[in-house]
Amino acid sequence: MLDIVGQLQSEKHAFTRSERALTEIVLADVDSVLKLSIVDLAAQADVSPPTVTRFCRRLGCDSYADFKVRLAQSRFVGQRYFAPAAGPSSVHEIAQGVVNGIQSIIYETFDHFDFAAVERAAESLVKSSFVLAFGSGGASSMMAGEIEARLFRLGLKIAATDDHQMQMMRTAAAPSGTVIVACSLSGNNAQLAKALTVAGEYGLTRVVITRSASIVSEQADILLPINWQENGDIFRPTPGRYAFLATIDVLAQTVATRLGPSAIASMRRIKHQLVVNRDGDDAQPLGD
Repeated sequence: MLDIVGQLQSEKHAFTRSERALTEIVLADVDSVLKLSIVDLAAQADVSPPTVTRFCRRLGCDSYADFKVRLAQSRFVGQRYFAPAAGPSSVHEIAQGVVNGIQSIIYETFDHFDFAAVERAAESLVKSSFVLAFGSGGASSMMAGEIEARLFRLGLKIAATDDHQMQMMRTAAAPSGTVIVACSLSGNNAQLAKALTVAGEYGLTRVVITRSASIVSEQADILLPINWQENGDIFRPTPGRYAFLATIDVLAQTVATRLGPSAIASMRRIKHQLVVNRDGDDAQPLGD
């Protein structure tokens, strides 16, 4: 279903005079328009009720009533974007807000860390025959790639994908002993939840990093919960992804520690090639 407010904002320059008048009234005060009858709205815009009906149909609505329903949905979903809170404007203030947000969420994540769950997740990865890393969307896709980057260097067999159909196919073809590590910042990714449901039917172990009490978390055999309150500044990138990165790093180092000599041997081979073929500097990160 299209976002009515977004549609009005993007298409208003192509509207007729009457349609622009209606658009200006709607965008100026959505809450008030939701309380208006078609006659009242027409009177405010100095147009006829049939013009309002044609306006609604141009926007893909069946009627004025349908228009108000969709407008209410747009108002609810995008509430923070109608009157965004004033945020910092100078680079120093922006940087301070970003860094403070990152610090706060990392400490908050540590305070609520489920250490026993991380231990179980690490043990399952150590014993795995193969690992699949799943995520989709912006940050969650990045997390899937990050999991692959952290674990392959420890000698684990792993593949990452952010494509839902490929996730389902890889799940169906996964060998016995496969462990899935899935990330979802929102926890509301229905297609990822479905892939994890299928994984459960095949008896695969599912390590899930996501919000508690979400549709994705319900599919976890081992849940690593990350919960945070999103900041009100719509321009600031979510600090939530740093909590995910910290959790992945803790999990990766725990796995490395449990693997011991085999992880060290794999990392040494990688470092040997980097030193010989890249920069000759043993102090540089391992392929980062």
